[in-house]
Amino acid sequence: MGSIDRQCTRVSRVNTLMTEASSHRSAYGAIEAGGTKWVCAVGTGPDDIRAETRFPTTTPAETLGRAMSFFRDAQANEPLQALGVGSFGPVDLDRTSPTYGSITSTPKPGWAYTEVASTLYEALGVPIVFDTDVNVAALGEHRWGAAQDLEHVVYITVGTGIGAGVLIGGQPLHGLVHPEVGHLRLPHDWQVDPFPGSCPYHGDCLEGLASGPALARRWAQPAETLPPDHPGWRLEARYLALALVNLICTLSPQRIVLGGGVMEQPQLFALIRADVQQLLNGYVRSTTILEQIDSYIVPPALKGRAGVLGAIALAQRGVSG
Repeated sequence: MGSIDRQCTRVSRVNTLMTEASSHRSAYGAIEAGGTKWVCAVGTGPDDIRAETRFPTTTPAETLGRAMSFFRDAQANEPLQALGVGSFGPVDLDRTSPTYGSITSTPKPGWAYTEVASTLYEALGVPIVFDTDVNVAALGEHRWGAAQDLEHVVYITVGTGIGAGVLIGGQPLHGLVHPEVGHLRLPHDWQVDPFPGSCPYHGDCLEGLASGPALARRWAQPAETLPPDHPGWRLEARYLALALVNLICTLSPQRIVLGGGVMEQPQLFALIRADVQQLLNGYVRSTTILEQIDSYIVPPALKGRAGVLGAIALAQRGVSG
């Protein structure tokens, strides 16, 4: 065999090995466990989703059962290295707690004190990495989306509820429990807005004044049916800007990502940015706020995929330590 033939043979063998290695890359499971729907996927990132399903959130037994069935089928084809779960809450994130990985005092009927992580582990036998749905969405945007190359980020979802994922030093913020930004108390001008709020715990907290259900109850119609020039959007932007100013002054994030169904109203971003600048009144002396706010308060680059992709990133972090 000549030298050229031997070289071609070596190249062919290298290409074959690379193809085989690619086909056996580690797979990770992901669950975006929302209060309305669950999304389950297997893959390694946005360009490598090997299987995916979504289904309504019903009872814990039925919903967890469908998730476990999906991953059992996936494991028949390839082993999972870990499973990342981003869940609606409140949840227990204390790894020393006997109820770690559980949904705790949620108002969602039938779901209070549901053991999620332990149920999945017992059924699937793979490491389970568990966090809030919004922390996981923040991880997704940090890894592949609008918050890449930044260490301090806030991701807020405004929809059926309002929640925020906070990354400090690139790590999800945990503490006594976890951030509950949706329940910030805001100035409420009762003459301008006599609506008492819809939160069952606090009435007129941020979620009680600015969530999708709050908008629907205040204006007696679904939020998505309000025209773009409806005064409700002006009021919505003000409440969200008040919340953002609190977060800017306390956490000093390098970027704020605003997602969720309510934020699909494109006119909101300009209103919120203007109100944030007006409320800060030049106090935070950063060109990012003063001159570049359009790239500071932004929509999610991953759009509705941030949660499930973030759960993959969470699983990968769990394995790598």
